[in-house]
Amino acid sequence: MGGWRAGGIGQATAEQPRGDNGRVARRRVTGPGAIDRRDLPIFAPGEIVMPFTITGMSEAVRLDTVWAAHAHATHELLWNRRGASTATIGTRTWTITPAVGLWVPAGLLHEGRAPRGTWYRTAHFDVGATAALPLEPVAIEVTPLLALLLDRLVEPDLAPRSRHLAEMLVFDLLAPSPQALLVHMPCRPLLAPIVAACQSDPADSRSLADWARELAVSGRTITRAFRAETGLGFADWLAAFRAQQAALLLGGGLAVDEVADRVGYRSASAFGAAFKRVTGLSPGRFRDS
Repeated sequence: MGGWRAGGIGQATAEQPRGDNGRVARRRVTGPGAIDRRDLPIFAPGEIVMPFTITGMSEAVRLDTVWAAHAHATHELLWNRRGASTATIGTRTWTITPAVGLWVPAGLLHEGRAPRGTWYRTAHFDVGATAALPLEPVAIEVTPLLALLLDRLVEPDLAPRSRHLAEMLVFDLLAPSPQALLVHMPCRPLLAPIVAACQSDPADSRSLADWARELAVSGRTITRAFRAETGLGFADWLAAFRAQQAALLLGGGLAVDEVADRVGYRSASAFGAAFKRVTGLSPGRFRDS
């Protein structure tokens, strides 16, 4: 998600890098609901010459925003200054927050979604960096120190020695997050009606037994299918999916009671317990993070 430019942080919009054909990111605002849909280029690793080893940009999106599948010439670290968003790679969707970012290796296709009001931040790492960097997508713990260092590295007039020291500290601080919120989306035709129903309405109350009757299979068959694709049974997958949807709503500032109702829990306490089991944080603490 996002492009990079050599300028400072905090622009309302971001200039996207050009491909060999001169194409830039295309933006389409569609309604109703005013969704900003962005088509970005697909680059091979190292296709763009970076001005520095690490640079970046930020943007506060004014509308619900969707980034179509794209790939960067650089490694990318995504996190948010405000709100929660998601990034999808294949069948895996990660939640991105101010405290938990996502590392996306160069050349890897990914899609993104951010609710309006989200203030996202990206850092782009040159593929020629000598530090040992993750080769696979991974949730990254974004500590206050890491965020401050990455902010400093977008300053175009930063002295070379100061830049080098900041880069070395950034490489030392990159570490997996213990609070990753990752949901695997199953693709089997058998499970397609369940996935579609949950995406349409996370509060859908149908149980495993209900779905077994509707699909004319046993509950065990559904459970085996979920476990084979996601590593979780139906109930645990649904709890993780609802937690991810709840994270987006909490990041948008909704009250815990309202979020609980929207994602299918009868009380805030039941929602809080389920959310904490998945994320390790209470809804209130997650929102305040």
